[in-house]
Amino acid sequence: MIRIQLLIFYLWMVIGFSSCKDNNKKDLLAKSDDAISDQIKDLEKVVVNPINRDSLITVWRKLDRNPIVKNDTIQSSTVKYQLARLYSMKGNDSARVLIEDALELIDPIDGGFKNKALIYNGMGNVLSMSARMKEASYYYNKAAAIVLADSTVDLSFIAKTSMLLSAAQSNLLSFQYDLAEKMNRAALPMADSLPQGHINRQRVLVQMIQTLNKRQKPADSMAFYLQKLEVLHAQNPDKYNISFLYDSKIQYFEKHTQLDSLLHYQLLKIKSDGYLYNEEATSSEINNLFIDYCNIAAIYTAQKHATLASQFLEKAKFLKEKHTGLIFADSDLVYQQSLASLYNLQGKKNEAIAVLTQTAELQKGIYQTENTQAVAEMNALHQLQTKDRSIHKLNEGIKINKLQLQQNRLWLAVSVLGIILLGVTVLFLFYSFRQRRYLQEKEKILLQQQLLRTQMEPHFIFNTLAAVQSFVRLDKKEIAIKYLNRFSRLLRSSLELSRENLVPLDEEIETLENYLSLQQMRYENAFRYTILQSSEHDLGAIMVPPMLIQPYVENAILHGIDLEEGLGDISIHFEIEQDILQVKIADSGKTEKSNFDPAHRSLSGTISHERIQLLGKKASVSITEIPEGGGTLVILRIPVE
Repeated sequence: MIRIQLLIFYLWMVIGFSSCKDNNKKDLLAKSDDAISDQIKDLEKVVVNPINRDSLITVWRKLDRNPIVKNDTIQSSTVKYQLARLYSMKGNDSARVLIEDALELIDPIDGGFKNKALIYNGMGNVLSMSARMKEASYYYNKAAAIVLADSTVDLSFIAKTSMLLSAAQSNLLSFQYDLAEKMNRAALPMADSLPQGHINRQRVLVQMIQTLNKRQKPADSMAFYLQKLEVLHAQNPDKYNISFLYDSKIQYFEKHTQLDSLLHYQLLKIKSDGYLYNEEATSSEINNLFIDYCNIAAIYTAQKHATLASQFLEKAKFLKEKHTGLIFADSDLVYQQSLASLYNLQGKKNEAIAVLTQTAELQKGIYQTENTQAVAEMNALHQLQTKDRSIHKLNEGIKINKLQLQQNRLWLAVSVLGIILLGVTVLFLFYSFRQRRYLQEKEKILLQQQLLRTQMEPHFIFNTLAAVQSFVRLDKKEIAIKYLNRFSRLLRSSLELSRENLVPLDEEIETLENYLSLQQMRYENAFRYTILQSSEHDLGAIMVPPMLIQPYVENAILHGIDLEEGLGDISIHFEIEQDILQVKIADSGKTEKSNFDPAHRSLSGTISHERIQLLGKKASVSITEIPEGGGTLVILRIPVE
């Protein structure tokens, strides 16, 4: 022990002596570095708009020339990424150069996952705008991999969902449907945390429907997401483009082959897309309208309405001639296929064959172009992977050099390691002791819960048997038999639940409903009851102690309503707030006001109160008078798992 103390003292002396020489210089540098870091963080929070964009570029360029920033890889890559982002908004080609510079800085280093994710995603955006989809997909997936692998990475939900959805969309275009579905499903829970009206709330649902459609999943698998999309558009009618909802419905009804519904939503979609079409329309907007005309013509052809189909193909032909060179080859292929189907319906076999021949040539040209582009992109992708391997080897070489350098300080490393091992041993022993103590306390609490429950269950049974006895005494044999049958079912479920320390909330509610219906029979429908429960949570996944709520409901029946008058009401409301289940039990009160004593509890109430105390500090029960109506409100707060 003395040797360890001397070793620690010696280590402190060595470190303290070597560090004192440069303390003043390091303090000055640290202050400057902190000021730069704070400035960068503040600038990152600024919302960009056309008014402040140029002034922001000036500030970021000044930071890019700062020597402190240049010597810090993370800061330098951050500044270059932000400049690339601003130039991209202006359509400036400098964006690509800057994002590539940022990538070269950040890629070789360990850590910096936030910056890496942002820069990878930015690189994917730049490549996507250049139609280099496979390279873009490579970087989108690298960004998404960071989001999936590290949930603690310092990125907003907006950034995370954008990265996952960009990766999902690129994988969908690359026919990687399994990966696309994985990315979309990962983005779904994050999208719920986004602000109302945010575009990613719609995008994740639309992409999920598209992915399931591409994977040839049944229509029922899309119904849940389609319903959420409808609700989203109903809640935010001015925030989202309704055309995406119509397109999703079209994909759904295509699965059901319901031509009437398909035509209905296709006509609505063409109306929506038509609003966007004007002289300044983009090539995407023109092609969307062109495809709409072709699809409607195909539906009319399937319905044997040749005249209507011909009218819409004429509109498509007019659009194609008006915007020569802007119609995509894939869109033209859809047009040729719809035209061939129409000719076939009209009995024009020769014209249909000629169009199909032209379609085959067009398709062949598309495949050749795509294959050529795919080969070029695969070569580029191979170069990227080769570059990554080179960076990995370089990092390995740096690690080897560091190891060789560390060998020169072996004595210090051994000393530090000994201290760390000692500290770890002490912490391990302390942790083990705390764990054993915690388990013992938990076991003690569970035993106390079981003991209290065994005290309460006979109380419940005795009350029920007393009710049966009263039925027999009053010669109500049929009611007594019916009561006993229902009681046996309730008792069976109660015994099954009592074997467990925790039971699903939905089973506890079902048992509670059985108990209330039993009591209604006992008191000849002298009261009504309602049970309100949350539809937003899976009640089967929420675990609560069994038979904890029933005694308070029993007290509400016996002491909170006029059983003789038959006008009583009991309301039970279940609410989930984070990890707390809040149960509100309210009765309508008696017409003749009794002395209200919150401290008074029956035996079952006393036992239940003790059980709640054993659940921890978060658990509580409060009993108050309802100002209006004269009833009583009991609020239970139960921690759930």
